[in-house]
Amino acid sequence: MTFKTKRRWRTVRDYSLGWTLAFIYLCIVRGEGTQELGSVQFEFWDSIVTSLMMGPFFGSISGIAHVLMMEYGYKQISLLRLIIWRATYALLFLTSMILLAFTIYGKEMKLLDFAFEPGSFAIYLYILTVDVFMFGLMQVSLFFGGNNLVKLLTGKFYSPKEEERVFMFLDLKSSTQHAERLGHIKYSKMIQDCFNDLGVVVENESEIYQYVGDEVILTWNLADGLRNENCINAYYNFQAQLEKRKAYYQKQYDCQPHFKAGLNEGVVTVTEVGKYKKEIAYHGDTINTTARIQEKCNDY
Repeated sequence: MTFKTKRRWRTVRDYSLGWTLAFIYLCIVRGEGTQELGSVQFEFWDSIVTSLMMGPFFGSISGIAHVLMMEYGYKQISLLRLIIWRATYALLFLTSMILLAFTIYGKEMKLLDFAFEPGSFAIYLYILTVDVFMFGLMQVSLFFGGNNLVKLLTGKFYSPKEEERVFMFLDLKSSTQHAERLGHIKYSKMIQDCFNDLGVVVENESEIYQYVGDEVILTWNLADGLRNENCINAYYNFQAQLEKRKAYYQKQYDCQPHFKAGLNEGVVTVTEVGKYKKEIAYHGDTINTTARIQEKCNDY
């Protein structure tokens, strides 16, 4: 199983777990010491069992939809259309849940009467809120990268710690000439395309540490970086992806972007920094040396 496939399954797993817990929480809040307003009365333990069955089912649907959206829709549509698409999906998702609940509990009731029973609006609002929350949580996780959000929440990096890691500095060659020729807007679009294509390095178990202008820093823990020569193959896979899209770059920007790289490994300090904007930062001579190695590409 490739690393990319593992990431997909992890997303589906997280959504399944999240929806199962959300349904169980709803059962506890509405089923413990409360009386339903509608004609359908949910037995507490029956609803718990239903949650354990339906949570993974609907969570898997949400997870697959999220994977498809991030891999195929995110690069091709604007943020506004992405939000509209997500809202449409949420309404369809809610409708499918209503239909399933009607099939199980509706029996002699009419569909519209079942859908708009007293108290139903609160449930629908809860479901939509959970969907928005989980989608937002996934977006926040992307900003921190990998499992760093979990590490931040658990306070793993609150105190500085030492790790042995591999770092790669990637920098666009002839960036000044490209910027002067294309202008700032078109140049930024080219950088955006390049960094989207950089996504292929997830197959080499790489973490994207930072974007700094037209430069990006990749990192691995030592074992992952050395396994199957991931830290070296990541560079060549990225270059192959750029070469694969050569016709696109020639048409859009009249050039073929090429990145120079410096690679190094050693002990660094990792810690959480920032008060109003949190970030996981690496410090140490290993990183400084990596930057100097990358600069020597200009000489050679």
